[in-house]
Amino acid sequence: MAEPDIRNAEGHEGYDVTWPWRIGPLEPGLTCVFRVRNEARNLPFVLPPMLEAVQHVVLVDNRSDDGTAEVARQVAESVGAADRLTIASYPFAVSRAGAEHLATPPDSVHSLTHFYNWAFSHVRTSYSMKWDGDMVLTREGVATLADLSWQLENSDAVVLVPRHPLSVESESVAWMDIGYRFLEPWIYPMGPEFTYVKAFEWEVREIPDRSERIVLCEGLCVEVKWLDTDEFSHWTETDFEQSHAQRKRREWLVYRALMEGRGHEVEGLVRIEAPPGVHVIDYVTNTWLPHAPRPLVLRLGLREL
Repeated sequence: MAEPDIRNAEGHEGYDVTWPWRIGPLEPGLTCVFRVRNEARNLPFVLPPMLEAVQHVVLVDNRSDDGTAEVARQVAESVGAADRLTIASYPFAVSRAGAEHLATPPDSVHSLTHFYNWAFSHVRTSYSMKWDGDMVLTREGVATLADLSWQLENSDAVVLVPRHPLSVESESVAWMDIGYRFLEPWIYPMGPEFTYVKAFEWEVREIPDRSERIVLCEGLCVEVKWLDTDEFSHWTETDFEQSHAQRKRREWLVYRALMEGRGHEVEGLVRIEAPPGVHVIDYVTNTWLPHAPRPLVLRLGLREL
């Protein structure tokens, strides 16, 4: 048994990090890693297209109490992909982004940094993808990721994927934010130069300067935000008006406007109503988004922020 690369400060057995490339050669392909808590409502939308797009899915459940792990198993079985889903449990309270994260040592089991490194240590393919339990691929997204799984091999490239926040008001109505470009790296090679380190407000995956950055096209995925839940509970504080993170300021502006019934006042926020009998998430990913004019994002400049 290989010695751990990162021991957790509390000494909890089974939660040290041992990198998979030290255990044996990694297989070609792409593994999607979900770190989730209470995503049972989203997984029936999220998992089927992802299981179609990538070679393997690792789902790390962090103290869910809504049956997230069981729903994941059921969904994978329903699409004939149970053998390509690995479910792991991370039973520790993880510090919220912001001040709590900053105050937590990076090798603590309560640190976002250790949590992420432990989650990605379950990957056995040469490429991995960070993904959230509320992000739904379109059909174009499925095809794009399926192609990438062989095109990236031995490239050391990092892939940035645009996502489009979709605030769900009801089963038939949602609001799409096309006023801001939400873009960040999601797909990375597996190796010692691509691990997670502690940053000021959250964890950051290291990228060597030599790595090519590939930016995928718009319209590949939506990020589902249910207006009947608290989308900011994983943050220590929510004074985003003063935050240096422009993305969080935009999310907070949209959330407040929608909760106050002012969605129509926000430039770049589009109300979408699904036809009868069709869930708005399915309608947006299968019909509305693929047919929306391009460029999709308006790139407003966000001077109001």
